[in-house]
Amino acid sequence: MKEDLYDDLYLEEKEEKTDFKAILFKYTIHWPWFVACTLLCMAGAWLYLRYTPPVYNISASVIIKDNDKNSKASSGMGDLEDLGFYSSINNFDNEVEILQSRTLIKKVVEELDLYISYATKSSFHDIELYKSSPVKVWITPEEAQKLPAPARLHLTLQPGNKLNVKLRIGEEEYNKQFDKLPALLTTPSGTFSFTPKDSTTVQSTQEIMATVSSPRSVANTYRGALSIESTSKSTTIAQISVKSTHTQRGMDFINKLVEVYNRDANDDKNEVATKTAEFIDERIKIINGELGTTEQELETFKRDAGLTDLKSDAQLALSENSEYEKKRAENSTQLRLVQFLAGYANNPDHAYEVLPVNVGLTDTGLTELINRYNEMLLERKRLLRSSQENNPVVVNLDASIRAMRSNVLTTINSVQRGLAITQADLERQAGKYAGRITNAPGQERQLVSISRQQEIKAGLYLMLLQKREENAITLASTANNARMVDEALADAIPVSPKGKMIYLVALILGIALPVVVIYIIELLKYKIEGRADVEKITSLPIVGDVPLSEDKGKEESIVVHENQNDLMAETFRNVRTNVLYMMRSDEKVILVTSTTTGEGKTFIASNLAVSLALLGKKIVIVGLDIRKPSLNKAFNLSHREQGISQFLANPEHTDLMSLVQVSRINANLSILPGGPIPPNPTELVARESLPQAIDILKKHFDYIILDTAPIGMVTDTLLISRVANASIYVCRADYTHKADYTLINELSEQKKLPNLCTLINGLDMKKKKYGYYYGYGKYGKYYGYGKKYGYGYGYGTENVNKK
Repeated sequence: MKEDLYDDLYLEEKEEKTDFKAILFKYTIHWPWFVACTLLCMAGAWLYLRYTPPVYNISASVIIKDNDKNSKASSGMGDLEDLGFYSSINNFDNEVEILQSRTLIKKVVEELDLYISYATKSSFHDIELYKSSPVKVWITPEEAQKLPAPARLHLTLQPGNKLNVKLRIGEEEYNKQFDKLPALLTTPSGTFSFTPKDSTTVQSTQEIMATVSSPRSVANTYRGALSIESTSKSTTIAQISVKSTHTQRGMDFINKLVEVYNRDANDDKNEVATKTAEFIDERIKIINGELGTTEQELETFKRDAGLTDLKSDAQLALSENSEYEKKRAENSTQLRLVQFLAGYANNPDHAYEVLPVNVGLTDTGLTELINRYNEMLLERKRLLRSSQENNPVVVNLDASIRAMRSNVLTTINSVQRGLAITQADLERQAGKYAGRITNAPGQERQLVSISRQQEIKAGLYLMLLQKREENAITLASTANNARMVDEALADAIPVSPKGKMIYLVALILGIALPVVVIYIIELLKYKIEGRADVEKITSLPIVGDVPLSEDKGKEESIVVHENQNDLMAETFRNVRTNVLYMMRSDEKVILVTSTTTGEGKTFIASNLAVSLALLGKKIVIVGLDIRKPSLNKAFNLSHREQGISQFLANPEHTDLMSLVQVSRINANLSILPGGPIPPNPTELVARESLPQAIDILKKHFDYIILDTAPIGMVTDTLLISRVANASIYVCRADYTHKADYTLINELSEQKKLPNLCTLINGLDMKKKKYGYYYGYGKYGKYYGYGKKYGYGYGYGTENVNKK
């Protein structure tokens, strides 16, 4: 009845308790760790911020031209796109890809010499010398690209522009001293030139560190730091930003990037006009020669014939024929232009070259078709800058180009055939008037013929000059693809390292690292430390938490004395109360055991016996650990040669009560020691003489305390348990292994020990982990127990039992 009531109260009390306080204290007792780790992390954060150069974000807004569907339709490309031959001309996404392509960025790196960096030493970190180095190092981008490893130069510039150079390329080292600048250093990897920044000479020695890297690797670095994003879906304004440790360098990079992009885009757009200009110049040169020859012939003819004017009738006779001859000449010119285009277009070397268009062709259909074909070729070249020929877009475009080229060739052939037919008709009409001319004087006819050729050549020459000027205007009026909306500007606050964030992370690490370490340490602990560990292992009632006795090393191990009100006395009063609460009034025998030796079972049994004796009860403590008797030492008995083993071996001829010795500690306490160590201890405690002995003792004493052997080592205690009414299983803090202590659950489940409970012994109150949570503050603090055993602290644990 009492046992069930005790279990119910215990479980109810356990459910009401929380471990938050215990968990918190488990960490707060190590507060020096947290302080030290936090200070260390904060110091590390300070050093990191001190030695890490700040990185700034530099950005600019750029509006990019984006040809929409109307422009596609006007050029005829919309129809091809609808048929699936082509998709998107110069659209915004393509332009963004070109802007952040490696090829374009590599050009920027090479033009700004960004593959060569300069720095000088300082107290905390290197200071970059962008455009401020007193010495300029130069090596061609091609040579820099072929370097086996980054070239690192240590330059010492002395007064008088004397320069000491230490160059290291991989494992190779070069040392050179120059008496003046500029100077050259030739190595197998390339030629390095050194020039002063200006004409002035330095007044003190300066040391500069220069690094020459591969332009491609530097371009990859900048590509990773570059970000291009659209400001919104409805505009073609791009936000170009780059992260750099030097703001001016970042601004120069963005400005040069836009400049190179516009230059390349203009070169692409001007390619057709450039090819046209070359064609016109070539034709002008030819026509100019022919015109000079014709004029020379006219001059010679008039001088030789002595002619000054032509007769009007001859002019009338020849007027009609002249008109047809003019048309025939114009038609012949168009035919020759078309034949030239046909030969140019059929040349395999010009498969992906644009065709001359603005050369004077009168057939608008052919001109429009050539313009569309040239636009497709230009788009292909632009796509190949940021992709490969196997790109699906390029493959589709190639198919469209081949189809368009076939159309162009077909149209050229068709126009050529038409011009040939027209030429034949004109010649036939001119033949009608040839008969009339035959009657004219040969000199006049010859003169008119030469003059006519002169007029035709002169007209063609003037037309070509006009077309050349028109083409020059086209070249000069090319607009940039990208225009700056907001100039490149650096943010005032660096994007990294962020001081507040770094310090916050350091603070979190300073707190988290000790928590992790303490948590791992707790996981690795294998010994019982207190009530919390016991409660995790077993649900059996805990009758007490006994502090570590300072008398443990002395000859006397009794810490409970009459008329003494200290921590130990109160602790054992609490144990005594809890144990008696578990027992019925007719139950008298209390068994005390443990898992192994050294856990203090004899200490607990002895002091519990003294505490019971202080109630005025007649108490006897029996030393049933007959393998290793210890009551003689605990109570400093004088007759150590006698004990219960004598009665167990020969109960008929032994007076049990004569073996009992009265304690000098209290008159109500008697001791029945173990006696001589027998050769067969297990057989002795298994005999019926043990119950006989207990029955005899019950007649003379109110309570019997049995100090038994460790139950985890021998079976003696299991045999003795048949005479016990209650069992106290002792574990010792910082001594008992958790794995060994689980034996108590097996004993409880199999009911091998009657009315089983447990007790925690040896809590070291000097340790901080017990000094707070195991401080039995209700008594130790407010009732002022002596300082001998705890300096005002009591025996309670994290989960102090409620009254």
